[in-house]
Amino acid sequence: MMELCIKRFLITLVVYNLILFQSNAIELKGMFGEIRSPNFPEGYPRDSNISWNISVPDGFRVKLYFSHFDLEPSYLCEYDYVKIEADGQVLGTFCGQESTDTEQIPGQQMYFSPAHDMTVTFISDFSNEERFTGFDAHFAAVDVDECKEKNDEELACDHYCHNYIGGFYCSCRFGYILHTDNRTCRVECSDNLFTERSGIISSPDFPNPYPKSSDCLYRIELEEGFVINLMFEDSFDIEDHPEVMCPYDYVKIKAGRKEFGPICGDRSPRRIETGSYSVQILFHSDNSGENGGWRLSYDAVGTPCPVPQPPVNGKIEPSLKQYSFKDQVLITCDTGYNMIKDNLEIEKFQIVCQKDGSWSSVMPTCRIVDCQTPPILEHGYVEFNTRNNLSTYQSQIEYFCQQAFYQIVPNITSIYTCQENKRWMNKNLGAKLPTCLPVCGIPAFSRTKLARIAGGKFAERGMSPWIAMLSRSGSPFCGGSLIGDNWIVTAAHCLHNSLEEDRANLLSSDIVDSSSFKIILGKHRTRQQDNTEQSLQAKNIILHPQYNFSTYSFDIALLELNNHAILNNYVKPVCLPDEETTSTVLHEGDMVIVSGWGKQFLQKLPDSLAEIEIPVVDHSKCKESYAKLQRSVTDDMICAGEKEGGKDSCQGDSGGPMVTINKQTKRWFLAATVSWGVGCAQNEKYGVYSNVQKSLSWIKTVTGIYNV
Repeated sequence: MMELCIKRFLITLVVYNLILFQSNAIELKGMFGEIRSPNFPEGYPRDSNISWNISVPDGFRVKLYFSHFDLEPSYLCEYDYVKIEADGQVLGTFCGQESTDTEQIPGQQMYFSPAHDMTVTFISDFSNEERFTGFDAHFAAVDVDECKEKNDEELACDHYCHNYIGGFYCSCRFGYILHTDNRTCRVECSDNLFTERSGIISSPDFPNPYPKSSDCLYRIELEEGFVINLMFEDSFDIEDHPEVMCPYDYVKIKAGRKEFGPICGDRSPRRIETGSYSVQILFHSDNSGENGGWRLSYDAVGTPCPVPQPPVNGKIEPSLKQYSFKDQVLITCDTGYNMIKDNLEIEKFQIVCQKDGSWSSVMPTCRIVDCQTPPILEHGYVEFNTRNNLSTYQSQIEYFCQQAFYQIVPNITSIYTCQENKRWMNKNLGAKLPTCLPVCGIPAFSRTKLARIAGGKFAERGMSPWIAMLSRSGSPFCGGSLIGDNWIVTAAHCLHNSLEEDRANLLSSDIVDSSSFKIILGKHRTRQQDNTEQSLQAKNIILHPQYNFSTYSFDIALLELNNHAILNNYVKPVCLPDEETTSTVLHEGDMVIVSGWGKQFLQKLPDSLAEIEIPVVDHSKCKESYAKLQRSVTDDMICAGEKEGGKDSCQGDSGGPMVTINKQTKRWFLAATVSWGVGCAQNEKYGVYSNVQKSLSWIKTVTGIYNV
């Protein structure tokens, strides 16, 4: 015990007499190294005081461990020891031997510095009697994972931390940018412009915490005439200070000359009536805090305008109880009325509430639609079905044709109503007018007896009102039949000059000049003028395309009149055959009537129109009789007459009508036109006629006429 006390005393004495110790400080820099006690592995000297200052690069820390340790053991390491220090802290003080069971040896433990430096100090006292061998230690630089170990908020990353060997760096979420401190994430929100009349504005990332170190500017710019109102939601959270007004984060609002704020804390300002059409909202945040932020909705109220009154017989849309700046009103008129503005007719009109509270224009007027005078119906007339012959909206008219001579087509109601489009409209025809077509096949005078053309009596006046005389130099040279009121059917051979028999084709130059002859309707007496006559000329001469002048096949032609015939009791059209039924197909023995001014059996012209009634002859019988004379009767021809002769057409009758009555309709129709024959009324020499039924489709195509 005495010896132990003496040693403790001596140690105390050494503390006050440091000059007796050998003191050294060794600087160690690099990524790794080794530290040994003096004279290692021989016994270390006494009275040693050596320090090793280990320094590794920034971003690393020092790792230290011992591979050998053998120092004099002592209570609380009072004699010899190794001490490890870093960042002002003692990481451990060690002494003793590895072979002993003591907690004072470092063992296999590794020691790490918090930062990039560490100090290791070796102290030995005045004695080393057992020749302890000392220690062997190793150090190395190890990487610091700053992303896991940074506890200092000022150094930690705001959003994302990325570690690399020797350091780390920060990055931000999408929509954010890194602040100049390379740690904080902020947003670029200095120019947000709103021009709609309503919208929603919020702090970035709301309801998540707003970014740090940011200055956001939101501008609401509307037209003058609007007043903007703001409504903050209840969830309002901006960093506050208990004593100073909003020193950290805040919202400021500037509206014209008015300013609101700064505003912060957790109490929402709710509704703010700015009184301006231009508002700026500034939101500032500093570099700290985790507050939720704010959101507001805004709307605009315009200058009010008085409720407009719609025009008489008109309406406005939309129809509201109040209107304000920029509201638009569409004015329309009721069906059947036209809108009039500045003496002009327009379809619709729009007015706008202006910033001064007035409407952009005065109301137009609504005037009833006027369809004006109804269009004229040729050969017809119109009667008003409304009082005072009004032609305004919903007025009605009805069309009629000249009685007895024309019939309205189609045969449906011909009532027309004035519609909103200013047109007279029929429920079936629309705006299209009906047509007044000539009534065909109904003579004004009933037929009592028949005369003869060749060797017979004269016809009664007006019984064949459809017959036409083709006259040259005051004498008839052919006949024809009126169809419709401006077409004549006649024989093709009447309309060309004498031809050489060996010529194969008919040239256009061979057709007679339309001015060289007249077409006389309402004619009865041959050479004397009748007071019922109408003298016309041909505008067009059209021969059947299959006409053969050498055989007289398809000996039929059409004359278009230069003026419409005036229909009366003595001028009426004949009907065409019926295509749809067999009622107009002729058979052997059917009686037909042929009319004309041709030469009589005494080879002179009759005093007036003559006509005969003769039977239709069997086609094969007719062909056989003419075959003996080496003349051809083709399928487009009809033969008629009596075997013994005595009744026949003759020279000058060519082109004239062969008619008979339709037993179903009780109307006269044109069966054929006089074409050719051998002599006049001779035995077994029948008259040959061009069958209209065979040329009917061509006639209708050219003329557009159908029976009425």
